[in-house]
This record gives sequence, C-alpha cells and structure tokens, in this order.
Amino acid sequence: MTDQLIETPAIAGVPRRRSRDHAERVPLWHTGLAAGSVWLAAAAYAGVVPDADDFAYTREFAFGLAGIGGLILLAALAGPVAGLRLKALRHWGPWLLILPLGLIAWEAVTAKLELLPRPFFVPPQALLEVYLDDWPKLGLSVVASLKLLAWGYAIGAAVGITLGVSIGWWRIAGYWAHPVLRFIGPLPATAWLPVAFFLFPSSWSASVFLLALATGFPVTILTWSGISSVNKDYYDIARTLGASQRFLVLKVAIPAALPHVFVGLFMGLGTSFAVLVVAEMLGVKAGLGWYLQWAQGWAAYANMYAALLVMALMCSSLVTLLFRLRDRTLAWQKELVRW
Repeated sequence: MTDQLIETPAIAGVPRRRSRDHAERVPLWHTGLAAGSVWLAAAAYAGVVPDADDFAYTREFAFGLAGIGGLILLAALAGPVAGLRLKALRHWGPWLLILPLGLIAWEAVTAKLELLPRPFFVPPQALLEVYLDDWPKLGLSVVASLKLLAWGYAIGAAVGITLGVSIGWWRIAGYWAHPVLRFIGPLPATAWLPVAFFLFPSSWSASVFLLALATGFPVTILTWSGISSVNKDYYDIARTLGASQRFLVLKVAIPAALPHVFVGLFMGLGTSFAVLVVAEMLGVKAGLGWYLQWAQGWAAYANMYAALLVMALMCSSLVTLLFRLRDRTLAWQKELVRW
C-alpha cells in the first residue's frame, strides 16, 4: 500500500515521504529532444536543398545525419519509459546540440552556396567519400603509424623512467646525466632528423629513435622530479621496518613518484605524436604523415582533411587510454586530490 501512495502528509514535524516509484522516475531529457531535432533538420537541409555542384554521397550523408538524430530522439523519449538515466549521453548533450549546427554551416558554405574556394575547402560529404572509397590505403596508414608510435613511445618511456629513477636516486647518475640532458633536452627531436637518418640503417629505425627521443626527455625529467620529491619520512619508516635498498626503490620511491611519471607520459605522448607526423613525411614510406604528403602532392584536400581528422581521433583515443591507465594505477589517490 505504501508504494501506491504518491506522498504521505506531514504529521508532527515528520517530513513528507515520497513513494519509491516517484523517487526512481527519470526526468525527460529536453536537451536530447532538441539535439535530435537539430540533427534531423541538418539531414533535411543536406538532402533536400540541391548542391551547387555534383558531390558524391550527399544522400548517404543526409541519411547518416537522420540516423544519428533518430537515435538521439529515441534515447530521449525511451529513457524515462525504461528508467534509463543515460548519464554519459546527457553529459554530452550540449555538444550533440552544437555539432549539427556546425555541420549545417559547413554544408552551407561549401556544398550548397560554394562561398569558400575549391579545392581548398571541401564539403563534409567529401570526407565521407574518402572514408568509404579510400579506406584501404587510409587504414594501412593508420596501422603503420600506430606500429611506429608504439615502438618509439614504449622505448622512450622505458628509458625515460629508468633514467629518471637513476638520476633521482643515485647522485653519481645525476652527475653524469645532467649535462647531457641540459644539452639534448631543449633541442626539438626533429632537429636530429639528418643525424638520425645518417646513423641508422633504415628510415623506420631512425623514426623510432626520434620518437623515443621525443618521449624520453619529458618522462626522464618528470620521473626524476617525482623521485626527488618523495617524502623522506617514507624512507625512514621503511628502513625502521628493515627495508632493503631495492625495496626502497621499487616499493617506496617509484610508487610515490607515479603521479609525476604519468605527467611525463602525457607530455611525451603529445611530443611523440608531433614528431611522428614529421618523421613519416620525410622518411617513412607508410603512415598518416606519408598519407598527408601524398594528398598534398595530388591536391587531394579532402583526403588530407580526412587524415587530419583520423589523426585527431587517434591521438584523443590514446590520451583517453592513458587516462584510464592512470586512474586504475593511481586509484589510491582519488580521495587525496581532485580529478
């Protein structure tokens, strides 16, 4: 009987008690309704208004916009009925509302009105054409870039962490490493391109070296800073309990320095990604940098913009994965700092 009541009257200062059904009711997602409507409006504009020129895949582009709008409307209407709060989708609600407006403006100034000069500016369906027709070459370029980045970043991170721990823990290591770091560190990794291509037997191995160099410097500096800033009381307590030198390094110093280490890993990922594009443009015969150079050589600006979008998504995805790794590794820090 209690669950059937909407609320109970307040008696003798006791607050009113709402029913369980009412407490679990999910509010209607108004932003989602507006966003879905705007996506459908963008689909209608792209599909109904004629293009100023003959662009391929305009109909497919309009259908894609309509599909996204329909899914958003379905989520907004079905959420309260099914009791789904859709927190992640609601979080991106304002972006889902603004993005189709940007697509409408982009479509208007390129495909519909041709206010921007061609071929330097292309409509959104031109990017869709690249993804549908040239995906084998673009996909192989993504795989080649990921392979090169993985090798260079892994080697640079491993060397950087090892060197940073050594500098922060042993004075003799710091004595010999400081001058080298001060000489090499400020120089951009791309400045070593001629030397790397001369010293290494292949352009691929030279590119791996440049990526490792770009990654290793920030990781080394931040790891060294983290080791040096560990509270000395931790070492005193561990020594009192009979900890060995190896235990102090592996179980005390490195775990306490991990927040600094992850900052260096984030910085190294950004610099290595920039070096990746330059290295692939100048020496490597595959990858997104090579694809960009090829597209520029043939004035295929749609392919170039499509590759740039893929690069942005790839870098963003890698940063997200690194954030997830940091959150999992430093779960103990959640209650101490603001994430």
